[in-house]
Amino acid sequence: MSVRLSKFLSLVLRHQPDRIGITLDKAGWTSVVDLLAACAKHGVAITRPELEALVAASDKQRYAFTADKSRIRANQGHTVAVDLGLQASAPPELLFHGTTKTAAASILETGIHKGSRHHVHLSGDRETATKVGARRGAPVILVVHAAVMAAAGYEFFRTDNHVWLTEHVPVEYIDT
Repeated sequence: MSVRLSKFLSLVLRHQPDRIGITLDKAGWTSVVDLLAACAKHGVAITRPELEALVAASDKQRYAFTADKSRIRANQGHTVAVDLGLQASAPPELLFHGTTKTAAASILETGIHKGSRHHVHLSGDRETATKVGARRGAPVILVVHAAVMAAAGYEFFRTDNHVWLTEHVPVEYIDT
């Protein structure tokens, strides 16, 4: 499935649903029928089988359907207000953050900030963090001492597609 289509779905399901006139409920879900109609109306025609194939083939499992496949949402990364209904979870000892050399320098001074997103995104393994960091050049992998953070009172959440979320990672919990 096309990278262009996946990026378009990320845009409308995570950041700008109003761009094509769809609405997300408080948990980030929208009707598949409404999404497909709105996409077609805005020049991005996609069939239900194509949408289902894109969701199934997404290496990062960015999207999820309800059990009856009548609704769809992005699994994380929203900049619009949603409550994914995630429960706090005990993280593993270490988590990883893939970034660039330039961003790493800033992170090592101030920590990892969520920016316009709802949470900081962390990976459970170096391989995934490397893929994330490589999207914008040579990756730098930062190690987050997540269990120590959790013991200090920081909350972590794990999405259905195994991304770890937290509000902020202070610099004292980060190693290179």
